[in-house]
Amino acid sequence: MHKNFQYTESLSLFRKFNRKSIDDRQIDTLIGLSKGLLADGKVDLSEAEVLLNWLAQNRANTENPVIRNLFEVVDSMLADGVLDPDESAEISSVLRKITGEDSALGEVAKSTTLPLDDPAPEIIFPDRVFLFTGTCCFGTRKQCHEALESLGSQTSTNVTKSLDYLVIGTYVTDAWAHETFGRKIEKAMQYRNNGIPLVIVSEEHWAECAGF
Repeated sequence: MHKNFQYTESLSLFRKFNRKSIDDRQIDTLIGLSKGLLADGKVDLSEAEVLLNWLAQNRANTENPVIRNLFEVVDSMLADGVLDPDESAEISSVLRKITGEDSALGEVAKSTTLPLDDPAPEIIFPDRVFLFTGTCCFGTRKQCHEALESLGSQTSTNVTKSLDYLVIGTYVTDAWAHETFGRKIEKAMQYRNNGIPLVIVSEEHWAECAGF
């Protein structure tokens, strides 16, 4: 089964995290392609295949997380040669957000549905241990780790008692508890509830505190 990532943040957030790449012609082309595929209000199998072919041709020449992650999702959906109604709706929702159009489908999980620390605390970076889960708008996991290392932080691949911050990526759906990365969130919640000083924050808050 494909990973049910929902790329549903507005282009304003995309611009915030991708200042250098927003003018890339690939994104302009993807916006135009998305508008064309949505012209009749839905995406069918042949249109999804057109999208997949374009993504396959362009992903090797970019580190843009929107293009690379969208390819993985669409490729997984079409692996069986079928595009079911739920998959069609998911792709349509993604493309509407890429073009800047509003959509009630696949809304990104609101802060009230995620176990974020409230109020969001100020983040300390030097000598602190971070773990990312979900898919980030900032960039690939490697790019996120490099950004942390530049701030004197350390990174982890698992939720442990020595973890200081769990950062939840922007692209996490309301069904996070049923996703693979949901196990990390649940474990972090258990540690936090047991008095371990583990902080859970959103990617957006992390980026703001880091000054990105």
